[in-house]
Amino acid sequence: MSDTDGIELESVEMARIEAQKALPDLARDALPDGNQKTFIVSVRDEAGQVVLRAALSLIVEVTPENRPA
Repeated sequence: MSDTDGIELESVEMARIEAQKALPDLARDALPDGNQKTFIVSVRDEAGQVVLRAALSLIVEVTPENRPA
């Protein structure tokens, strides 16, 4: 999913805070098919250069005693 509009923020620190807030919502809205998914938010400046990246990994593991035979 890509956001082509974006929002303007005052600083990289504000962008970090917004990226961290967005990651759980992305994970909740796009649960993975399978056992592992990494969600990444890239923050770009007005020139389009990435200035910050934040990632959240979602991993599902079944304990050995509960795996199908």
